[in-house]
Amino acid sequence: MTTLTILVDADACPVKEEIYKVAFRRQVAVKVVSNMRLRVPDHPLIARVTVPDAFDAADDWIAEAADARTVVVTSDILLADRCLKAGATVISSTGKPFTHASIGSAIATRAIMADLRAGGEAIGGPAPFAKADRSRFLQALDEALARLARL
Repeated sequence: MTTLTILVDADACPVKEEIYKVAFRRQVAVKVVSNMRLRVPDHPLIARVTVPDAFDAADDWIAEAADARTVVVTSDILLADRCLKAGATVISSTGKPFTHASIGSAIATRAIMADLRAGGEAIGGPAPFAKADRSRFLQALDEALARLARL
Protein backbone atom coordinates (compact mmCIF):
# COMPACT_ATOMS: atom_id res chain seq x y z
CA MET A 1 0.00 0.00 0.00
CA THR A 2 1.32 3.42 -0.90
CA THR A 3 1.46 6.14 1.71
CA LEU A 4 -0.95 9.03 1.85
CA THR A 5 0.20 12.25 0.20
CA ILE A 6 -1.17 15.77 0.03
CA LEU A 7 -0.42 17.56 -3.26
CA VAL A 8 -0.78 21.33 -3.06
CA ASP A 9 -1.40 23.57 -6.08
CA ALA A 10 0.58 26.17 -4.21
CA ASP A 11 0.98 29.33 -6.29
CA ALA A 12 -2.19 30.97 -4.97
CA CYS A 13 -3.06 28.63 -2.08
CA PRO A 14 -4.12 30.58 1.05
CA VAL A 15 -4.14 27.53 3.35
CA LYS A 16 -0.58 26.20 3.20
CA GLU A 17 -0.03 26.70 6.95
CA GLU A 18 -3.20 24.75 7.70
CA ILE A 19 -2.05 21.94 5.41
CA TYR A 20 1.27 21.70 7.25
CA LYS A 21 -0.52 21.67 10.62
CA VAL A 22 -2.77 18.74 9.63
CA ALA A 23 0.09 16.91 7.89
CA PHE A 24 2.32 17.11 10.97
CA ARG A 25 -0.48 15.84 13.22
CA ARG A 26 -1.40 12.97 10.90
CA GLN A 27 2.18 12.27 9.73
CA VAL A 28 1.27 12.66 6.04
CA ALA A 29 3.72 13.72 3.32
CA VAL A 30 3.07 17.02 1.54
CA LYS A 31 4.34 18.08 -1.88
CA VAL A 32 4.05 21.82 -2.46
CA VAL A 33 3.98 22.30 -6.24
CA SER A 34 4.57 25.67 -7.90
CA ASN A 35 6.39 27.28 -10.79
CA MET A 36 8.32 29.56 -8.45
CA ARG A 37 10.42 28.80 -5.41
CA LEU A 38 8.19 29.06 -2.34
CA ARG A 39 9.26 28.88 1.27
CA VAL A 40 8.21 25.67 2.96
CA PRO A 41 8.96 24.33 6.45
CA ASP A 42 12.24 22.48 6.81
CA HIS A 43 10.66 19.17 7.75
CA PRO A 44 11.01 15.63 6.39
CA LEU A 45 7.27 15.45 5.59
CA ILE A 46 7.33 18.58 3.41
CA ALA A 47 8.80 18.63 -0.10
CA ARG A 48 8.92 21.58 -2.47
CA VAL A 49 8.42 20.76 -6.15
CA THR A 50 9.35 23.60 -8.47
CA VAL A 51 8.23 23.03 -12.04
CA PRO A 52 9.19 24.96 -15.19
CA ASP A 53 7.34 28.19 -15.91
CA ALA A 54 5.50 26.58 -18.83
CA PHE A 55 1.72 26.86 -19.17
CA ASP A 56 -0.01 24.35 -16.84
CA ALA A 57 3.32 22.76 -15.78
CA ALA A 58 2.26 22.62 -12.11
CA ASP A 59 -1.17 21.27 -13.05
CA ASP A 60 0.40 18.62 -15.27
CA TRP A 61 2.80 17.54 -12.52
CA ILE A 62 0.01 17.30 -9.95
CA ALA A 63 -2.38 15.43 -12.27
CA GLU A 64 0.33 12.89 -13.14
CA ALA A 65 1.22 12.35 -9.46
CA ALA A 66 -2.39 12.07 -8.23
CA ASP A 67 -3.84 8.68 -7.34
CA ALA A 68 -6.30 7.06 -4.94
CA ARG A 69 -3.99 7.67 -1.94
CA THR A 70 -3.68 11.40 -2.66
CA VAL A 71 -5.52 14.47 -1.44
CA VAL A 72 -5.13 17.35 -3.89
CA VAL A 73 -5.68 20.90 -2.66
CA THR A 74 -6.59 23.23 -5.52
CA SER A 75 -9.16 25.81 -6.54
CA ASP A 76 -8.51 25.10 -10.23
CA ILE A 77 -11.64 23.35 -11.51
CA LEU A 78 -9.98 21.81 -14.57
CA LEU A 79 -7.12 20.44 -12.45
CA ALA A 80 -9.67 19.10 -9.97
CA ASP A 81 -11.38 17.24 -12.82
CA ARG A 82 -8.10 15.67 -13.95
CA CYS A 83 -7.24 14.60 -10.40
CA LEU A 84 -10.68 13.12 -9.78
CA LYS A 85 -10.25 11.06 -12.96
CA ALA A 86 -6.93 9.79 -11.52
CA GLY A 87 -8.79 8.65 -8.39
CA ALA A 88 -7.64 11.41 -6.02
CA THR A 89 -9.66 13.18 -3.35
CA VAL A 90 -9.83 16.88 -4.25
CA ILE A 91 -10.58 19.78 -1.90
CA SER A 92 -10.66 23.51 -2.66
CA SER A 93 -8.92 25.97 -0.35
CA THR A 94 -12.34 26.91 1.05
CA GLY A 95 -12.95 23.30 2.13
CA LYS A 96 -15.41 22.55 -0.65
CA PRO A 97 -14.84 19.02 -1.95
CA PHE A 98 -14.80 18.43 -5.67
CA THR A 99 -16.58 15.17 -6.47
CA HIS A 100 -17.51 13.21 -9.57
CA ALA A 101 -21.11 14.37 -8.96
CA SER A 102 -20.24 18.09 -8.68
CA ILE A 103 -17.37 18.59 -11.13
CA GLY A 104 -19.54 18.74 -14.26
CA SER A 105 -21.61 21.67 -13.02
CA ALA A 106 -18.46 23.40 -11.72
CA ILE A 107 -16.88 23.14 -15.19
CA ALA A 108 -20.08 24.42 -16.82
CA THR A 109 -20.29 27.38 -14.43
CA ARG A 110 -16.63 28.16 -15.09
CA ALA A 111 -17.30 28.20 -18.86
CA ILE A 112 -20.34 30.46 -18.48
CA MET A 113 -18.40 32.91 -16.32
CA ALA A 114 -15.53 32.95 -18.82
CA ASP A 115 -18.00 33.71 -21.63
CA LEU A 116 -19.55 36.55 -19.63
CA ARG A 117 -16.13 38.04 -18.86
CA ALA A 118 -15.11 37.72 -22.53
CA GLY A 119 -18.31 39.58 -23.46
CA GLY A 120 -17.37 42.49 -21.22
CA GLU A 121 -19.75 41.73 -18.36
CA ALA A 122 -18.67 43.06 -14.97
CA ILE A 123 -19.36 39.99 -12.84
CA GLY A 124 -16.94 40.43 -9.96
CA GLY A 125 -14.69 37.78 -8.56
CA PRO A 126 -14.95 35.17 -5.84
CA ALA A 127 -15.94 36.16 -2.33
CA PRO A 128 -13.02 37.21 -0.10
CA PHE A 129 -11.37 34.34 1.76
CA ALA A 130 -12.89 34.23 5.25
CA LYS A 131 -12.11 32.69 8.62
CA ALA A 132 -15.03 30.27 8.10
CA ASP A 133 -13.38 29.09 4.85
CA ARG A 134 -10.17 28.33 6.74
CA SER A 135 -12.07 26.38 9.40
CA ARG A 136 -14.10 24.46 6.79
CA PHE A 137 -10.89 23.62 4.95
CA LEU A 138 -9.19 22.25 8.08
CA GLN A 139 -12.18 20.02 8.79
CA ALA A 140 -12.46 18.81 5.18
CA LEU A 141 -8.75 17.97 4.94
CA ASP A 142 -8.74 16.15 8.27
CA GLU A 143 -11.85 14.14 7.30
CA ALA A 144 -10.42 13.25 3.88
CA LEU A 145 -7.14 12.01 5.40
CA ALA A 146 -8.99 10.02 8.08
CA ARG A 147 -11.15 8.37 5.41
CA LEU A 148 -8.17 7.48 3.21
CA ALA A 149 -6.21 6.14 6.20
CA ARG A 150 -9.01 3.61 6.81
CA LEU A 151 -8.87 2.25 3.24
